Amino acid sequence: MRVLIAEDDRGLREVLVQGLEEAGYFVDAVAAGDEAIEQLRFYEYDVAVIDWRMPRVSGLEVVAWARRNNRPTAMLMLTARDTPSDRIEGLDAGADDYLIKPFDFGELVARIRALQRRPRTVDGPAITRGALTLDPARREIEVHGAPVNLTSTEFNILELLLRRSPAVVDRKAIAEHAWRDETQPLGSNAIDVQMSRLRAKLPNTGIQIVTVRGAGYRLEEA
Repeated sequence: MRVLIAEDDRGLREVLVQGLEEAGYFVDAVAAGDEAIEQLRFYEYDVAVIDWRMPRVSGLEVVAWARRNNRPTAMLMLTARDTPSDRIEGLDAGADDYLIKPFDFGELVARIRALQRRPRTVDGPAITRGALTLDPARREIEVHGAPVNLTSTEFNILELLLRRSPAVVDRKAIAEHAWRDETQPLGSNAIDVQMSRLRAKLPNTGIQIVTVRGAGYRLEEA
Protein backbone atom coordinates (compact mmCIF):
# COMPACT_ATOMS: atom_id res chain seq x y z
CA MET A 1 0.00 0.00 0.00
CA ARG A 2 1.35 3.43 -0.96
CA VAL A 3 0.84 6.48 1.27
CA LEU A 4 1.56 10.14 0.54
CA ILE A 5 2.59 12.40 3.44
CA ALA A 6 2.24 16.17 2.89
CA GLU A 7 3.62 17.95 5.97
CA ASP A 8 5.80 21.07 6.12
CA ASP A 9 7.22 20.34 9.60
CA ARG A 10 10.39 18.45 8.74
CA GLY A 11 10.69 16.68 12.09
CA LEU A 12 7.11 15.44 12.07
CA ARG A 13 7.37 14.47 8.40
CA GLU A 14 10.42 12.31 9.08
CA VAL A 15 8.73 10.67 12.08
CA LEU A 16 5.65 9.86 9.99
CA VAL A 17 7.71 8.42 7.15
CA GLN A 18 9.81 6.26 9.44
CA GLY A 19 6.83 5.01 11.45
CA LEU A 20 4.70 4.16 8.43
CA GLU A 21 7.57 2.44 6.63
CA GLU A 22 8.18 0.35 9.74
CA ALA A 23 4.47 -0.51 9.66
CA GLY A 24 4.93 -1.89 6.13
CA TYR A 25 3.74 1.00 3.95
CA PHE A 26 5.42 2.47 0.88
CA VAL A 27 5.69 6.19 1.69
CA ASP A 28 6.36 9.31 -0.37
CA ALA A 29 6.68 12.64 1.45
CA VAL A 30 6.53 16.29 0.40
CA ALA A 31 6.70 19.59 2.26
CA ALA A 32 4.33 21.84 0.29
CA GLY A 33 0.84 21.71 -1.14
CA ASP A 34 1.82 22.22 -4.76
CA GLU A 35 4.26 19.30 -4.44
CA ALA A 36 1.44 17.14 -3.08
CA ILE A 37 -0.71 17.97 -6.10
CA GLU A 38 2.11 17.01 -8.46
CA GLN A 39 2.48 13.65 -6.71
CA LEU A 40 -1.27 13.03 -6.86
CA ARG A 41 -1.32 14.05 -10.50
CA PHE A 42 1.15 11.37 -11.58
CA TYR A 43 0.96 8.61 -8.95
CA GLU A 44 -1.77 6.44 -7.47
CA TYR A 45 -1.91 6.49 -3.66
CA ASP A 46 -4.21 4.51 -1.42
CA VAL A 47 -4.16 7.15 1.33
CA ALA A 48 -2.79 10.69 1.58
CA VAL A 49 -2.11 12.31 4.96
CA ILE A 50 -2.43 16.05 4.35
CA ASP A 51 -1.46 18.89 6.68
CA TRP A 52 -3.78 21.90 6.42
CA ARG A 53 -1.20 24.67 6.68
CA MET A 54 1.50 24.26 4.05
CA PRO A 55 3.52 26.66 1.89
CA ARG A 56 2.14 27.94 -1.42
CA VAL A 57 -0.94 25.69 -1.52
CA SER A 58 -2.90 24.72 1.58
CA GLY A 59 -3.91 21.19 2.45
CA LEU A 60 -7.52 22.21 2.02
CA GLU A 61 -6.78 23.22 -1.57
CA VAL A 62 -4.96 19.92 -2.16
CA VAL A 63 -8.00 17.93 -1.02
CA ALA A 64 -10.35 20.06 -3.12
CA TRP A 65 -8.09 19.62 -6.18
CA ALA A 66 -8.04 15.85 -5.72
CA ARG A 67 -11.84 15.69 -5.61
CA ARG A 68 -12.31 18.01 -8.59
CA ASN A 69 -9.98 15.79 -10.60
CA ASN A 70 -11.55 12.50 -9.48
CA ARG A 71 -8.44 11.18 -7.75
CA PRO A 72 -9.36 7.93 -5.95
CA THR A 73 -6.96 8.50 -3.04
CA ALA A 74 -8.50 8.52 0.45
CA MET A 75 -7.66 11.83 2.16
CA LEU A 76 -6.84 12.14 5.86
CA MET A 77 -6.55 15.75 7.02
CA LEU A 78 -3.94 16.16 9.78
CA THR A 79 -4.09 19.56 11.47
CA ALA A 80 -4.02 21.57 14.67
CA ARG A 81 -7.25 23.30 13.60
CA ASP A 82 -9.70 21.76 16.02
CA THR A 83 -12.93 23.73 16.00
CA PRO A 84 -16.14 22.11 14.73
CA SER A 85 -16.28 24.64 11.88
CA ASP A 86 -12.73 23.65 10.83
CA ARG A 87 -13.65 19.96 10.77
CA ILE A 88 -16.78 20.71 8.78
CA GLU A 89 -14.80 22.78 6.27
CA GLY A 90 -12.19 20.05 5.86
CA LEU A 91 -14.72 17.26 5.40
CA ASP A 92 -16.85 19.33 3.04
CA ALA A 93 -13.76 20.04 0.92
CA GLY A 94 -13.42 16.29 0.37
CA ALA A 95 -11.41 14.87 3.27
CA ASP A 96 -12.41 11.32 4.24
CA ASP A 97 -11.13 11.67 7.81
CA TYR A 98 -9.82 14.38 10.13
CA LEU A 99 -7.21 13.97 12.89
CA ILE A 100 -6.21 16.72 15.33
CA LYS A 101 -2.60 17.46 16.31
CA PRO A 102 -1.11 16.42 18.68
CA PHE A 103 -2.14 12.85 17.97
CA ASP A 104 -1.26 9.30 18.92
CA PHE A 105 0.67 7.53 16.13
CA GLY A 106 -1.21 4.28 16.78
CA GLU A 107 -4.49 6.08 16.16
CA LEU A 108 -3.15 7.49 12.89
CA VAL A 109 -2.22 4.01 11.66
CA ALA A 110 -5.62 2.67 12.76
CA ARG A 111 -7.35 5.43 10.79
CA ILE A 112 -5.25 4.62 7.72
CA ARG A 113 -6.25 0.97 8.05
CA ALA A 114 -9.89 2.01 8.32
CA LEU A 115 -9.60 4.08 5.15
CA GLN A 116 -8.07 1.06 3.41
CA ARG A 117 -11.16 -0.98 4.24
CA ARG A 118 -13.54 1.52 2.70
CA PRO A 119 -14.56 0.88 -0.89
CA ARG A 120 -13.31 3.53 -3.23
CA THR A 121 -16.28 5.64 -4.24
CA VAL A 122 -14.26 7.52 -6.85
CA ASP A 123 -12.46 5.28 -9.29
CA GLY A 124 -9.68 6.67 -11.38
CA PRO A 125 -10.65 6.48 -15.04
CA ALA A 126 -9.22 3.70 -17.16
CA ILE A 127 -6.39 4.78 -19.46
CA THR A 128 -6.51 3.65 -23.09
CA ARG A 129 -3.72 3.93 -25.63
CA GLY A 130 -3.96 2.01 -28.88
CA ALA A 131 -5.31 -1.47 -28.13
CA LEU A 132 -4.20 -1.33 -24.49
CA THR A 133 -6.41 -0.39 -21.53
CA LEU A 134 -5.11 0.03 -17.98
CA ASP A 135 -7.58 0.16 -15.09
CA PRO A 136 -5.78 1.75 -12.09
CA ALA A 137 -8.59 0.98 -9.62
CA ARG A 138 -8.64 -2.76 -10.40
CA ARG A 139 -4.95 -2.87 -11.38
CA GLU A 140 -5.83 -4.75 -14.55
CA ILE A 141 -4.44 -4.59 -18.10
CA GLU A 142 -6.23 -5.62 -21.26
CA VAL A 143 -4.95 -5.76 -24.84
CA HIS A 144 -7.62 -6.13 -27.53
CA GLY A 145 -10.01 -6.97 -24.66
CA ALA A 146 -7.91 -9.87 -23.37
CA PRO A 147 -6.27 -9.70 -19.91
CA VAL A 148 -2.49 -9.47 -19.65
CA ASN A 149 -0.69 -10.57 -16.49
CA LEU A 150 1.94 -8.12 -15.25
CA THR A 151 3.98 -8.13 -12.08
CA SER A 152 3.38 -5.30 -9.63
CA THR A 153 6.60 -3.60 -10.74
CA GLU A 154 5.70 -3.90 -14.43
CA PHE A 155 2.23 -2.50 -13.75
CA ASN A 156 3.62 0.48 -11.84
CA ILE A 157 6.09 1.31 -14.61
CA LEU A 158 3.49 1.02 -17.34
CA GLU A 159 1.00 3.17 -15.42
CA LEU A 160 3.62 5.89 -14.98
CA LEU A 161 4.57 5.86 -18.67
CA LEU A 162 0.90 6.02 -19.69
CA ARG A 163 0.14 8.92 -17.37
CA ARG A 164 3.17 10.91 -18.50
CA SER A 165 2.89 10.05 -22.21
CA PRO A 166 4.22 11.44 -24.51
CA ALA A 167 6.70 13.04 -22.09
CA VAL A 168 10.02 11.40 -21.30
CA VAL A 169 10.15 9.76 -17.85
CA ASP A 170 13.60 9.68 -16.29
CA ARG A 171 15.04 6.65 -14.51
CA LYS A 172 14.84 8.26 -11.07
CA ALA A 173 11.08 8.83 -11.44
CA ILE A 174 10.61 5.23 -12.55
CA ALA A 175 12.61 3.95 -9.58
CA GLU A 176 10.61 6.09 -7.13
CA HIS A 177 7.29 4.92 -8.52
CA ALA A 178 7.96 1.22 -9.01
CA TRP A 179 10.30 0.20 -6.19
CA ARG A 180 9.98 0.59 -2.44
CA ASP A 181 13.68 1.45 -2.20
CA GLU A 182 14.35 3.77 -5.12
CA THR A 183 18.12 3.20 -4.85
CA GLN A 184 17.73 -0.51 -5.58
CA PRO A 185 17.32 -0.29 -9.39
CA LEU A 186 19.52 2.78 -9.87
CA GLY A 187 23.08 1.95 -10.85
CA SER A 188 22.04 -1.45 -12.19
CA ASN A 189 20.23 -2.79 -15.24
CA ALA A 190 17.03 -3.56 -13.28
CA ILE A 191 14.98 -0.87 -15.04
CA ASP A 192 16.22 -1.97 -18.47
CA VAL A 193 15.27 -5.58 -17.65
CA GLN A 194 11.76 -4.52 -16.64
CA MET A 195 11.35 -2.49 -19.83
CA SER A 196 12.46 -5.45 -21.92
CA ARG A 197 9.90 -7.69 -20.20
CA LEU A 198 7.15 -5.12 -20.67
CA ARG A 199 7.88 -4.83 -24.37
CA ALA A 200 7.72 -8.62 -24.71
CA LYS A 201 4.35 -8.79 -22.94
CA LEU A 202 2.76 -5.97 -24.94
CA PRO A 203 3.18 -6.70 -28.65
CA ASN A 204 0.70 -5.47 -31.27
CA THR A 205 -0.81 -2.83 -28.99
CA GLY A 206 -0.32 0.18 -31.25
CA ILE A 207 2.06 1.72 -28.72
CA GLN A 208 5.74 1.27 -27.98
CA ILE A 209 8.18 2.00 -25.17
CA VAL A 210 11.01 4.09 -26.59
CA THR A 211 14.42 4.46 -24.97
CA VAL A 212 15.60 8.07 -25.00
CA ARG A 213 19.35 7.81 -24.59
CA GLY A 214 20.64 9.75 -21.59
CA ALA A 215 17.14 10.85 -20.56
CA GLY A 216 14.86 7.89 -19.84
CA TYR A 217 11.86 6.32 -21.54
CA ARG A 218 8.64 7.45 -23.14
CA LEU A 219 5.53 5.73 -24.43
CA GLU A 220 4.39 6.70 -27.94
CA GLU A 221 2.21 5.43 -30.76
CA ALA A 222 3.84 2.72 -32.82
